[in-house]
Amino acid sequence: MSEIDDQSVGLVEPHCAEFNEALELASGRRLEQYQLMYECYGELNSDASNAILICHALSGNHHAAGFHSYEDSKPGWWDAYIGPGKPIDTSKFFVVSLNNIGGCDGSTGPNSINPETQKPWGPDFPRLRVRDWVNSQARLADLLGIQCWAAIIGGSLGGMQAMRWSLEYPERVKNCIVIASAMKLSAQNIAFNETARQAICSDPEFAEGHYQQQDIIPRAGLSVARMIGHITYLSGDGMGEKFGRQLRSGTFEQGQDEPVEFQIQSYLRYQGEKFSTSFDANSYILMTQALDYFDLAREYDHDPVKAFSHAQCKFLVVSFTSDWRFAPARSREIADALMAAGKSVSYAEIESDAGHDAFLLPNQRYETVFSNYLKGVAQQLEAPNNAQ
Repeated sequence: MSEIDDQSVGLVEPHCAEFNEALELASGRRLEQYQLMYECYGELNSDASNAILICHALSGNHHAAGFHSYEDSKPGWWDAYIGPGKPIDTSKFFVVSLNNIGGCDGSTGPNSINPETQKPWGPDFPRLRVRDWVNSQARLADLLGIQCWAAIIGGSLGGMQAMRWSLEYPERVKNCIVIASAMKLSAQNIAFNETARQAICSDPEFAEGHYQQQDIIPRAGLSVARMIGHITYLSGDGMGEKFGRQLRSGTFEQGQDEPVEFQIQSYLRYQGEKFSTSFDANSYILMTQALDYFDLAREYDHDPVKAFSHAQCKFLVVSFTSDWRFAPARSREIADALMAAGKSVSYAEIESDAGHDAFLLPNQRYETVFSNYLKGVAQQLEAPNNAQ
């Protein structure tokens, strides 16, 4: 690792919160006990009013910024935007990032031990919905002494959690920042997720989800699933500019019969293989299902204006021009519904050729919009009585 710069949160340590009070789930099932892994950056002020919650996307976890050791090759997944002087400024805010239940990075999930059987949960782990994550996050907030978040921020699936927070706990959120997200998935998005799940389930080593008990891993299926997902996170122009039709090996010279491999093929295989050794297959299935199930307005007569009428916070909604997985039109639908509900909302569409992944990558205009909005949040905290 290179030297830690002065805009990094530096070395950080994960924490594990244990909960022994049963969590009632949307499915009707319950977790009698569970744990959540989380990290904190910055300092909580005296009245606990400067806290920001980071909700992760599909394959994210609690390690959003900084380093766990000097040997780490890379920082947390959102390090570009969290730290002193960065948009999510840890010299002003106390930032909490967690790994949701159902994940595979320390929080209770399919690879945890089922206390009733003393075996890994595997495919028997309860199906989850976004509201289950939000309810568990609210308990973490209680544990940390945070009654109201200065902001809840999330990209993609994280944005869905942020929006759900604004409806389920409206008095506990002052600002909701929704990035590259949607109020529900399109049929095409559900189709991509199902194709990825079938790739996993078709792997003989998936063993109907009981692979842990057999000490095997469905690496081939999980690798293909990640390749499918990764393609949808990129844009056609971005892939073309980065890889084009460049060859990694072989030649098209006439008279030569050696195998040909394109750079994009090699890149996707690398991404898939890396993911297959770091993420749990049952967690991937569970997370993509939760993504499919989400529909913000389902319980509000399928009327998003009616749904958002329950929110009390301010909103920032951000989209990216080349994101076809969560297209700008989906973010505009969110902004339009918020305006129709009479809510305070700012909307920005950011020019980028990075596709859906753009919300994770450096971008000057995105950084400026993000930073300016959160400077306003910080100013709210400094105002008398924390007036909005």
